[in-house]
Amino acid sequence: TRSWWEILWLTAWAELATVARTLRKRLVGKVCAVKVLGARGMMQSRFVGRAPTRVATRSPAARGGRRSRPRSAPEAQELVTSRSRELGESGVKVAPIGIGAWSWGDALYWSSDGWSDEKEGLARGALQAYLELCPEDPWIDTAEVYGGIGGESERIIGRFLRDSVSTDAGGKPTSTSRPKVATKFAALPWRYSKGSVVDACRSSLARCKTESCDLYQLHWPGLWFNDQYVEGLEEVVKQGLAKSVGVSNYSDKRLQEAHSKLKARGVPLASNQVHYNLLYRLPETNGVLEKCQELGVTLVAYSPLAQGVLSGKYDEKNLPTGPRARIYNESFMRKARPLIELMREIGENHGGKSNAQVALNWLLCNPLVTVIPGAKNRQQVEDLMGAIGWELEEGEVIELRKAALAVPPVQGFPAEDL
Repeated sequence: TRSWWEILWLTAWAELATVARTLRKRLVGKVCAVKVLGARGMMQSRFVGRAPTRVATRSPAARGGRRSRPRSAPEAQELVTSRSRELGESGVKVAPIGIGAWSWGDALYWSSDGWSDEKEGLARGALQAYLELCPEDPWIDTAEVYGGIGGESERIIGRFLRDSVSTDAGGKPTSTSRPKVATKFAALPWRYSKGSVVDACRSSLARCKTESCDLYQLHWPGLWFNDQYVEGLEEVVKQGLAKSVGVSNYSDKRLQEAHSKLKARGVPLASNQVHYNLLYRLPETNGVLEKCQELGVTLVAYSPLAQGVLSGKYDEKNLPTGPRARIYNESFMRKARPLIELMREIGENHGGKSNAQVALNWLLCNPLVTVIPGAKNRQQVEDLMGAIGWELEEGEVIELRKAALAVPPVQGFPAEDL
């Protein structure tokens, strides 16, 4: 169960989000709906900022039987879905697919039967498989609140990183295969200074058993002290604790403010990590995706598979377990079925790609976006990494978005509305 202060904190966010949504509806009305990237059947483009293009969607009958041409290795490397992304203008490069460690160590949301040594062993296998399949710029994303307030996800990663170091007969390190590490600061109400950010970063690094991280992020905007938090990001860079800094769950206005403050201090804002997938496209309509492109900030998409729903393994009779079943319930899965079936069909037309691979490729067709799907075992990683090396056609990208419009969106993180 959650502690009393966690419940109080989340309740406060939810109440403020309700007020914000009400005010936004009164002031803006339906203007945001007009700004969607291609509204219902006539899409402007795959990406914000490109010239409008009319693309006729093909019927399943017209598309059936068509197979995409396999690409050679050099061609695959040139695909936008396969190229590493620089995080903003930070100079730090990451693979298009990272591994999200939200579920590692979790005993509440993802693991109804608790965490165990067996599950940790499977997670270790997932990381090993990822490093084998992603030789260039592999990275893993965690946070100090993943696996509980004590940072259990970070501790697990620390154990994995510690064991990844090879030594010679004399016990000296010889070689290592380590992913780049991204973690996040929790804007808890009693943290009120830039020193809070620095102290939290140092604690995260200790748990991860590394001297510095490649990306340090503000997990969500605080109710207060946001200027101090941004100053803290500058400080962790100056002290060499992080190679780049970013934010998460930031609206377009907050993103602009953080970018401007850091730029004035000579520190680039590298990324904004937000909820984004085929079933949750709020960044396309609330100005976040557009603002990221304007500022040159990389958008890191979390929950890119809608917590497993887009993988195709769930339906009305086989719902996700735990709290996810209340979000993706029987009614939701029934409405999502046409989209899931379309994804399966498009995947078949690309040589038997899975639904998860289609969902990730859809996001990666935008060079501004990188994704961090969760992975609990080696088999899931092998499936995820099949999302690169090929690319959806533009008509398919648009057809998938159009099919997704028929599915009602779920509630996102409340901080997005503030």
